[in-house]
Amino acid sequence: MKKQVLAYLIFLSSSLQFIFAQPCTTLGQTPSTAFPVCGSTVFTQNSVPICATNSLYVPGCSGDGASYENRNPFFYRFTCYQSGTLGFTINPLAANEDYDWQLYDITGRNPDEIFTNRNIIVTGNWAGTYGPTGASATGVNFIQCASDPAAGANAFARMPDLIIGHEYLLLVSHYTNTQSGYTLSFSGGTAVITDPLLPKLSTVKADCDGKVLRLKLNKKVRCNSLTLTGSEFSLAPAVTTIISAQPDSCTQAFDFDELTLTLAAPLTNGNYELIINNGTDANSLLDICGRPIPPGDKLTFTYFIPQPIFADSIGRRGCAPDSINLFFPKRILCSSIDPAGTDFLVTGPSVVSVRAAGGNCINGKTDFVTIKFNRPIEKGGTYQLMLRAGTDTTVLVDECGLATPLQTVSFNVADTVNAAFSYNATLGCQKNTYLFSHPGGDGINSWKWTFNASTVNTQTHTIDFPSSSTNNISLIVSNGICSDTASTQLVINNQVKASFTIADSILCPEDKLKITNTSTGTIDSWLWRYDALSTNTQKDPPPFQFPNINVERTYRVRLVAGNQALRCKDSTEKIIRVLNHCLIEVPTAFTPNNDGLNDWFSPHNALKAINYHFRVFNRWGQLVFETRNWMDKWDGRINGQPQGTGVYVWVLSYTHRDTGNPVFRKGTVTLIK
Repeated sequence: MKKQVLAYLIFLSSSLQFIFAQPCTTLGQTPSTAFPVCGSTVFTQNSVPICATNSLYVPGCSGDGASYENRNPFFYRFTCYQSGTLGFTINPLAANEDYDWQLYDITGRNPDEIFTNRNIIVTGNWAGTYGPTGASATGVNFIQCASDPAAGANAFARMPDLIIGHEYLLLVSHYTNTQSGYTLSFSGGTAVITDPLLPKLSTVKADCDGKVLRLKLNKKVRCNSLTLTGSEFSLAPAVTTIISAQPDSCTQAFDFDELTLTLAAPLTNGNYELIINNGTDANSLLDICGRPIPPGDKLTFTYFIPQPIFADSIGRRGCAPDSINLFFPKRILCSSIDPAGTDFLVTGPSVVSVRAAGGNCINGKTDFVTIKFNRPIEKGGTYQLMLRAGTDTTVLVDECGLATPLQTVSFNVADTVNAAFSYNATLGCQKNTYLFSHPGGDGINSWKWTFNASTVNTQTHTIDFPSSSTNNISLIVSNGICSDTASTQLVINNQVKASFTIADSILCPEDKLKITNTSTGTIDSWLWRYDALSTNTQKDPPPFQFPNINVERTYRVRLVAGNQALRCKDSTEKIIRVLNHCLIEVPTAFTPNNDGLNDWFSPHNALKAINYHFRVFNRWGQLVFETRNWMDKWDGRINGQPQGTGVYVWVLSYTHRDTGNPVFRKGTVTLIK
């Protein structure tokens, strides 16, 4: 239990008494009957009826062994009209009393969710400290849990931030079953919780027999500001008097915004004014802040003895409607509507079958009738809805008990639309020109094309795309009611791009050049040029043999790819080096003197050496050069320092590419300066 040790000793008798407490039934003690708050009002509760119904979740506290519940509560509801902080004080009328509280955001929710929804808690304070509590600028920024009153916990929480338009519920709970009451006042914060709207009369309507007026206000007013005799109201002309006023919600709330006025005698046909003035209680109707509806405020209305009514409109229809709403100037008795829809027949450009009918029935009456079809209407045009007697042998009956006449009401349906589009292309070398078009029809008056990131709003559009590109195209069409979307991904690959790869740019004179064609695009002509030696027009030419002239030489290999219809061409080339021979031999001397002749030392033309490994050692056995790349050569330096004339030992190992035979050789080389 809350305040476990001290509470057990001090309030044992109270706790025993609480076992027999009653459920909360007093107005204000449940979330749905909370006191409405005016920011300037000071609430004084001289006593709190004993009750409790639900355990409560308290963030950071639940599970600490204390009991948190709506014990002996009162609830207060308010709306934020200007964002800011909320400050308030709960001041016990006796010094040794402890009140607790918790604030909830109930915007758009059933108030009873405070017992089940942990996510709507804003803040609170459940400290066991006696005396005032509430929300202030100096309060703590967390919820105080149950505590020993002697511990001196802070009974105030930091003022919470309220959001404009949100509705809040404040729970005030007393731990013990004996209390002297408290006062609750709202001050210190910057949020506005007082409704700025002033009260006034809104609408009035006479019932069928002219003996009852149904009045609606623009906002809720206090129940205790109304006299049950309706002394606040009068009629002009005064053909009769008002003898009673019955609010719609005062048995379960403190305020109301709709009431029924009963007349001493029926009205006669004519125009009237309903006037409000101060009643026998010396005031008109007062809102929560005590502001009155101005005396003399009036509403005009007309009453005629009821006559049979005609349907006056069919509600707005969307695209391919599968139902329509039929509206009447008066409510219709739900019992007169055949659920099978046989009271209605629909004819028009397409066959429509009615499968059901019903209404938004409240107290047996509906504001409109919904007629449902077997399938959506997709063909546009004007349709006729015929009202008739159904298989129940009755026509629709209005709230005054009068049968509606047989009649026919027309309504229009828009055509469904199709966004499918077409296109044709004029191909080019670097770009393609596309014409996109939509056929229109079905009342379509809006086109929205999206070409990659750009948009266009015409029925047709011409656009250029690169000859090698991927493009996303979509179209949304609409006739103002129906819309449709179509899209496609256009992959273009007609750009002529010449390219090829070769196995090796260095060849032995006995080896042939092998080419792989990697060109892209729409290509129908090929021309290979092997320098001035030869040409070939095949897409994939056979290996080419260069002449063996025992001299190292470079050749230019060129490809020209084309598209004859588009008159597009592209070319690319590579340089091929053909060695004088591929006999792997090691020279016996070299002269690294930078004269451009014999400056480097390595095996000659080791192109066909696999697993190549070449090393050079000085006369002391020190490794001075090592490589596994046959194209690397020694420059006669050790650690960057030129070496003098001398003899060096070399070691060569490899596997011959053609024979697969391993080779190991060694010898000496003379470095000459």
